[in-house]
Amino acid sequence: MKHELHITSGDIVGSNLERSSIEGDVFVWHDILYDGPRGAAGWPDAETIRRRAVFLEQATGGGLKKDWIRQGMERDYVRLKAAADYKTITLWFDACLFDQAMLAHLLTCMDHAGITNAGLVCIDAFPGIEPYHGVGQLTPEQLASAREGRCPVSDEQFAFAKQVDRAFAFQDRDAFERLIHTPLCPLPWVPAAVRRWLQELPDPDTGLGRLEQAAFEAVRAGCDTPAAAYAFAAKMETPPQFWGDTTFYEKLNGLARRDPPLIRIEGPGGVLPQWENLGDIRQYKLLPAGAGVS
Repeated sequence: MKHELHITSGDIVGSNLERSSIEGDVFVWHDILYDGPRGAAGWPDAETIRRRAVFLEQATGGGLKKDWIRQGMERDYVRLKAAADYKTITLWFDACLFDQAMLAHLLTCMDHAGITNAGLVCIDAFPGIEPYHGVGQLTPEQLASAREGRCPVSDEQFAFAKQVDRAFAFQDRDAFERLIHTPLCPLPWVPAAVRRWLQELPDPDTGLGRLEQAAFEAVRAGCDTPAAAYAFAAKMETPPQFWGDTTFYEKLNGLARRDPPLIRIEGPGGVLPQWENLGDIRQYKLLPAGAGVS
């Protein structure tokens, strides 16, 4: 039996774990479990994986192709099932919305497969790092020290994860409200993550979710490059930040596609690249709707 498997949510964390003094294999999970179609909680069937691949291709503006995504997801679930070959598993996750939805899904799938020899390192703060957003900010040496906080995943946490995964799978607002008010929550970072998800719902007055609103305000404030708008919105975000450039550029593109458009994007194709599909991001300019052509 192999000794230890480390599962995490980001390539940077995965690379730093491999460079650290921590022994074991590293497995980086790739999916956006707080968004998009699933239809059922837990281990997905082939049709669910296919639909998620289509969704993620659309969400990245075609930057990632559905067949490539589908094949990658199929490999990930095969590898997750093979986690049963390890003596112990350590899950490295942040307190943010992105990670908490992923953590709940992985725990649900692991429990379904009878893989319960897991421990959790969930870090919501680290000395000397302000603002703290996630484990991707930690050096290999800091990760090694953080591992001392590893706690075994309890039966109660596995059971609660199923409730969380189901709520995200069905985008169930009533279930989210119940999760927010769970006393002595077994996964204590979930209520804040769920509140942040609810803030992404369209505002009844503006029709914009919180991140869309931040993107709109960035352009209105004169941020005329994607990098400047990203920095502006990041300052408005409550740590831990759950989104990255791909998600943020999707929001900017959505503002430009509205009828009438709320912003204009100048550059190849008139939309921002959400992956390596439209060239250098520095070629693009952001303008308020109705602004003169530069």
